[in-house]
Amino acid sequence: MSGPVRLAVFDCDGTLVDGQADIADAMAAAFAELGLAPPDLRAVRRNIGLSLPQAMRHLLPGGEAAMQARLVEAYKLQYRNARSQGRITEPLFAGIAALLGELRAGGWALGVATGKSDRGLAHCLAANGIAEHFVTLQTADRHPSKPHPAMLEAALAEAGAGPRNAVMIGDTSFDMAMARAAGVRAIGVAWGYHDAAELSEAGAETVVQSPGELAEILR
Repeated sequence: MSGPVRLAVFDCDGTLVDGQADIADAMAAAFAELGLAPPDLRAVRRNIGLSLPQAMRHLLPGGEAAMQARLVEAYKLQYRNARSQGRITEPLFAGIAALLGELRAGGWALGVATGKSDRGLAHCLAANGIAEHFVTLQTADRHPSKPHPAMLEAALAEAGAGPRNAVMIGDTSFDMAMARAAGVRAIGVAWGYHDAAELSEAGAETVVQSPGELAEILR
C-alpha cells in the first residue's frame, strides 16, 4: 500500500532556469517601444516571478492603468519575437536536471508554480528536456499573481497531495509567502533573485546553497 503523495513544487525563473537576461532585454524593449525610459535592472530582477500586470505596476509606479496594460502586451510581443528568432536561452542552473531525476526516483511528485504564461512555461521545460518530470503546472494565465496561494492550492489538488506533504521551492519572497499562505513548507534557494535574508523573513524554513543540498534535505 503506497503512502501519501509527496509533492515538491518549483518556481521556474531563478529556481530551475536563469531567465533574467532574456526578461530584462524584453522589458527594456517593451518600455522603449512605448517611449519610456527602461526600468532599472535591479527593479526588473526583484519583480521576476510576479504576474506581468503586477510587475508592471511596480516597474511603472504611479503610471496609468492603461499604460501599464500596454506595457504588458508590448512585453509579451517582444518576448515572443525573441523566442521566434532563437534569442531566448533560459538555461538550467547547474545541478537541476540531476536533482529532478533524483527526486522522482525517490518517490516525489513534481510541479511548477510560475509567473510565466502556459506557452512560455511549456517552451522553457521542453527546450531544457525536463517537461516529463512534472505532474502539475500552474501559471499566471490561470491564477492570481504570487503570493496568492491559488497556484499551490491547484497544484495540491491536481497531484492529490496534502499541504503537510508538500514543499514549495523558490528564489523569491513571493514564493515563500505563497507557501505560507497555502500552509506548505517553504525552502528558499540562494542562486536566484532575492537574497537569503529576504527569503527567511518571508517564511523560508531554510535557504539552500545548491541543488545537491536541496536533494539531501528532501531525501
